[in-house]
Amino acid sequence: MALITLRQLLDHAADRSYGVPAFNINNMEQGLAILEAARDKDAPVIIQASRGARSYAGDIMLRKMIEALVEMFPTIPICVHQDHGNDVKTCLSAIQHGFTSVMMDGSLREDAKTPADYGYNVHVTRTVAELAHMVGASVEGELGCLGSLETGEGEKEDGHGAEGKLDHSQLLTDPDEAMRFVTETKVDALAVAIGTSHGAYKFTRKPTGDILAMSVIEAIHEKLPNTHIVMHGSSSVPEEWQAMFNENGGELRETYGVPVEEIVRGIRHGVRKVNIDTDLRLAGAAEFRRVANTDRTQFDPRKFLKPAMDAMKKICAERFEAFGTAGNASKIRVIPMSEMAKRYASGSLDPQISTSKAA
Repeated sequence: MALITLRQLLDHAADRSYGVPAFNINNMEQGLAILEAARDKDAPVIIQASRGARSYAGDIMLRKMIEALVEMFPTIPICVHQDHGNDVKTCLSAIQHGFTSVMMDGSLREDAKTPADYGYNVHVTRTVAELAHMVGASVEGELGCLGSLETGEGEKEDGHGAEGKLDHSQLLTDPDEAMRFVTETKVDALAVAIGTSHGAYKFTRKPTGDILAMSVIEAIHEKLPNTHIVMHGSSSVPEEWQAMFNENGGELRETYGVPVEEIVRGIRHGVRKVNIDTDLRLAGAAEFRRVANTDRTQFDPRKFLKPAMDAMKKICAERFEAFGTAGNASKIRVIPMSEMAKRYASGSLDPQISTSKAA
């Protein structure tokens, strides 16, 4: 199975009412854990790399790792996505290194910390969309800034995120503005701000509607029923992995993530891509601590990495099942990027309309 673009994959998901988890990767172990779970569940998958991951592993290593995963798991459609691109150059370089999809996060300026105005966001996102679509790659945009509705502050991870206090309106995507943004930029997917944030410390209590605004997703979906919505910062930070981490010497303070049932609610209202990173980091790190605490003489990295891979694989499998992704990989006939480019050029891939005939 060849690489798939985000647009084709999310069109397929929309046609069949499921969501697709997008797991961040930095290394081989994460890639293997994600793809083994995808194979076991017959699930298509999005693997994404942040600018921090690209710096850590290197573009050549990431590209060769993706090539290996495609060869090792030939039945799984794999979308390779640039997470939070900060400028046109970052997005284009990702495509040059084999990414089939990019995110142009124009909600922030190029420094990846200063909130941008609407006009800047439209201009830079539309520019990336025009260039990416010429070669068939997909584009995700973002409207509104990720951050906490509890504190009114933005979030920062991997060098990306708004700094300091934000106006309440900046933390929630406006549905009417979303309609304009999708029309003016021609993005294939829209990331929205609803009170979620990156990292482990998302909420100080189990989130309710005042701090996790799922109603915003429902309002956007009502106005844009065929637009693919993206939930960022959607790790659930499971209590069992928090407990294992702390029982083995960690000091993670009490925190709450995005409940899986709320993500499933979002999927019923147009959410097609769900970003997950912290859950895999936490589970892997918890296993590292457990092994180190259980056998203090152990120094073989494989003895740490294999349990970590099993833990990450378990989480991936659970999300494939919960989001309805399981069972769909074998139903997809991958369309080459060259063909997607022709469809963009012909205007048949209107961003307002789900047009997939991928089955």
